[in-house]
Amino acid sequence: MTTSDGKATRIDLLNFSSIQMRTFHLTWMAFFICFFGWFSHAPLLPATIGPDLQLTKSQMITAFIASVGVTIFARLLLGFFCDRFGPRKSYVALLIFGAFAVAGSAFANSWETYLISRLCIGVIGASFVITQYHTSVMFAPNVVGIANATTAGWGNLGGGVTQAAMPMVAAATLALGLADSELSKWRAAMFGPALAMLALAYLYWKYTTDCPRGNYSELPEMKPKAKSSGGAFLRACSDYRVWVLCLIYAGCFGMELFVNGRAAAYYQDRFELNETTAGVIASLFGLMNIFARSLGGWLGDRFALSAGLTGRVRWLVMIMLAEGIALIVFSRMDVLSPAIVAMLAFSLCVQMAEGATYSVVPFVNPKALGAVAGIVGAGGNLGAVFYAQVLLRSGLPLQDCFLYFGMLVAIIGAIGASVRFSEETEQQARADFEAGLAARAG
Repeated sequence: MTTSDGKATRIDLLNFSSIQMRTFHLTWMAFFICFFGWFSHAPLLPATIGPDLQLTKSQMITAFIASVGVTIFARLLLGFFCDRFGPRKSYVALLIFGAFAVAGSAFANSWETYLISRLCIGVIGASFVITQYHTSVMFAPNVVGIANATTAGWGNLGGGVTQAAMPMVAAATLALGLADSELSKWRAAMFGPALAMLALAYLYWKYTTDCPRGNYSELPEMKPKAKSSGGAFLRACSDYRVWVLCLIYAGCFGMELFVNGRAAAYYQDRFELNETTAGVIASLFGLMNIFARSLGGWLGDRFALSAGLTGRVRWLVMIMLAEGIALIVFSRMDVLSPAIVAMLAFSLCVQMAEGATYSVVPFVNPKALGAVAGIVGAGGNLGAVFYAQVLLRSGLPLQDCFLYFGMLVAIIGAIGASVRFSEETEQQARADFEAGLAARAG
C-alpha cells in the first residue's frame, strides 16, 4: 500500500515489481559494493600492499585518513546533487567513477600515487547519502526509520565482507596466475569490485526512478526544488539540530569507519594473528549490519509510535550511551575470545545508533533532505578522521585510544538530548505517521 504521494507504507522484501521495493533493493546493493570497494584495501594493507609499496605505518594510517577524509566533502556535494539532479543520476555517476577509482589503484607504484588513488576511492563513500536520500523519498513515515536503517545496514555489510573476502580474492589471483608474486596479488584483486560497480550502475539506471512518481527531470513540480537546492543547503546549515546529529553520527558511524579500517591490523598486532584469520574476525564487526542497524531504525519507529519525534530522540540518546560503555569494555579485553564477544556487543550498539540517527534525520527539514543527509553523513567521516589523527599523533596504543573514545561517545550521546522539535512539527509527523498506518491497514 502507498500514501497519497506514492510512498510505500510497508517493506515487502519479496516484491520486486513496485518502484519503491526495486529502489530499496538496488540502493542497498549499490551501497554494499561501494562500501566493499571503499574498504577493499584495509585487510590487505598491513601484510601485502604496505610491503609491496614499502609504506611506513604512518603512511598507512595517513592513507586511511585520506580515504575517509575526502568523503566529508564528497557527502556534502552528493547531498546537493540529490536535491539538484535527483538520486538516480547521482548514484549512477558515482558508481562509474568508483569503478575507475578502485581499478586505477592497482597501478599505484609509489607512496604518492597510492595516496592519490586512496583519495579517489574515498569519494565513493558518499554513496551512503544517496542511499538514505533515495529510501527516504520512497517510504512513508511509519516505516522510513527501518527502511533507511536496513538499506544502510545491508550496504554497510560490504565493509565487513571485504575484510574476509579480499584476502581470499587476492590469494585466488595468485593461484590462478593473475598475479606475479605474493606481494603484488592485491593489484589484480581490485578489478573485482570495479566490475561489480559498473554492473550496479547499469541496473540502477534501468530499474529506478528519483521518486515514486518518476524522475525529477520529468516532473514539473520538482523543477523549483532543483533550482532552490542552494538555499536548502544554507537552511540546513543554520539549523543547530543538523550539527548535533552530525556530531552524533561522528560518534557512531565515524567509529565504525575507524574500526573497519583498523580492526584487522588490531587483531594482527595485539593477538599475533595472521592476515586471513584477523580478517575473518574483523569481518564479524561489519557483519552485524545484517540486522543491527535495521533493529535501531525499527526501534526508532516503535518509539515514535508512542512518543512521536521526541521518542525517536530519546532512543538515539540511550543507544549512544550504551555504545560508549560497550567500547570501553572492548578496550579492556586482552584475551582473544572475550575480545571478540565484546567487539560484537559494541558492533551491535554502534550500528543500532546509526539506524536510530537516520530515523530522526528525515524529519529535521524535509524540504532540504539532501542537504541534511549530506551534512549528517559527513559527520561520520569527520569522526573517523579525528579518531585516526588521535591515534597517529598521540602515540597511544590502539586499545587505550578505544578507552578514551568510548568516554567521548557517551558524552556525545548525552548532547543528543538537546535535539527538539516544535509542537507543529510533532503534530504533522504524528499525522503523517498515522496516515501511513491507515494506508497500510487499508
